[in-house]
Amino acid sequence: MCGSWVLFYFFFGKKLGVLHRSCSLPRIKRRQGPSEQRQAVAKGAFFSSVAPPSSFRPRTPAASLCSPPHRPREMGKDGLGGDGPEVPLLKKTHFHGNCPGCRLDRRKETRRGVPYTEFACMWLVIVCSTLPIQSLFPFLYFMIRDLHIAKQVEDIGFYAGFIGASYMIGRALTSTVWGIVADKHGRKPVFVVTLIAVIILNTLFGLSSSYWMALTTRCLLGLFSGMLGPIKAYATEVCQKEYSHLSLSLVSSSRAIGLIVGPAIGGYLAQPADKYPSIFSQQSIFGRFPYFLPCLCISLLAIVALISCIWLPETLHKHNQPVDSNNSIEAVEEYVSEPNAEESGRGYWSLFTNWPLMSCITVYCIFSLQDVAYAEVFSLWAVSDRKYGGLSFTSTDVGRVLALSGFCLLIYQILIYPSVAKAVEPVTLVRATAILSLPLLSSYPFMTALSGFSLQLVVNCSSSLKNVFQVSTITVCNILMNDSVSQDLRASANGLSVTLMSIFKAIAPAVAGIIFSWAQRRQTTSFLPGDHLVFFMLNAATVVALMCTFGRHFAGNIKKH
Repeated sequence: MCGSWVLFYFFFGKKLGVLHRSCSLPRIKRRQGPSEQRQAVAKGAFFSSVAPPSSFRPRTPAASLCSPPHRPREMGKDGLGGDGPEVPLLKKTHFHGNCPGCRLDRRKETRRGVPYTEFACMWLVIVCSTLPIQSLFPFLYFMIRDLHIAKQVEDIGFYAGFIGASYMIGRALTSTVWGIVADKHGRKPVFVVTLIAVIILNTLFGLSSSYWMALTTRCLLGLFSGMLGPIKAYATEVCQKEYSHLSLSLVSSSRAIGLIVGPAIGGYLAQPADKYPSIFSQQSIFGRFPYFLPCLCISLLAIVALISCIWLPETLHKHNQPVDSNNSIEAVEEYVSEPNAEESGRGYWSLFTNWPLMSCITVYCIFSLQDVAYAEVFSLWAVSDRKYGGLSFTSTDVGRVLALSGFCLLIYQILIYPSVAKAVEPVTLVRATAILSLPLLSSYPFMTALSGFSLQLVVNCSSSLKNVFQVSTITVCNILMNDSVSQDLRASANGLSVTLMSIFKAIAPAVAGIIFSWAQRRQTTSFLPGDHLVFFMLNAATVVALMCTFGRHFAGNIKKH
């Protein structure tokens, strides 16, 4: 045994000493394949963590035989013989000064804990970029009526569906491109472009004087809204790994809040000359363009979000060497054992053969289709006349309902969801919320029998529960999609998911508007009369998504978070 250690020392002693002192991973050439890189990284981490046994001593010169017996120096807390602060054995020691990703890694190593400043700015940016997506739904019915494009009242839903779908069509065409741009040039440029598009194009939408101008501005806004994919990748990179689930939950909750507060702003501030004649006159710009005020307010908030981007650090590493922000043995083992580690070597097209990722995207897309269809149907159904099966709400009533739903969702995301996520397996959470949504959606057509306070109470509770179920599902899907890919393809993977999701969301408003118009013409049929048909179709989409969660790849990719 001793002889083997002697041979081991003389052949590898010098190499061991160098690696032990540097405590850094060996530099890997870019020409190596993914499997060779993982083997080299694992080998370097192993040798850097190995030290000769304390019982072995190298041969000493004869002059030192008469010297006092050697007493090994005790190692201090800092690993150097001193009493300094305790440091980990393996730590990243080489940073590229001009690389923004390396600068962020250095900051994360020196500053532990939750990055509250980055999280707050990220929350503001996501909310402001999400506000215009559904802010038009409370007043879209009245906007189509005032643009005089529909010949009959029953046709308003048909034209409203195409306005709602135009944004998603534009986003579906460019989301993958924006994801690739974010992986090559950085996340922040995509954020800035999206916010500038919101400031300009959303303002022009509020000044629309024709149906085709409104359709064009909404489509262009979707074309330049490429933030959703890169922001999910950014959320996992801007903080320590132990806070990645918190950051992804922040992305889902802020988007959900934006999708609810946006319609609330639209409901309260649309047609201000009619609602607040003491403040806005009919001759003012807000009287001539009754839907300009909510769009202007959202654009002003987007300016504030654009300024907050100053405090958001770039996370993309802009050099050619492999990067790992935590060069520990655990991180190396996780990288070696990661089933999707070879994706970076095969490139973007490998995402289509990543079955755990594609199964999550499928479930994500179907639930998103159902969510957007519900958002449009709820607004159209609530403001339509009772003789057509609606509630005869005003846009202010719809805004009030959505504002309360947003507040309840915020409370749920901060106080309740973290405990639920720890106690319930993700697949169970997704299935439970889908099953509970079925009776909830089936109850909506029967709310027309209520009135007064009871109607307000039931509608507000139902809307809040529906949004809580939806944000829980979307949060789980986002976490699973990010866990399914390596870091250098994360923005591209999220861009792919946004592209496919946008296609589904583009289909949803158009189809929902057509079905809603058809349902209003069949109020006296015996099978699924009126709006019963609309909510039955929403339940059908929920059932399809629920069945997809029983797929082998989706269930196999689940990890408790």
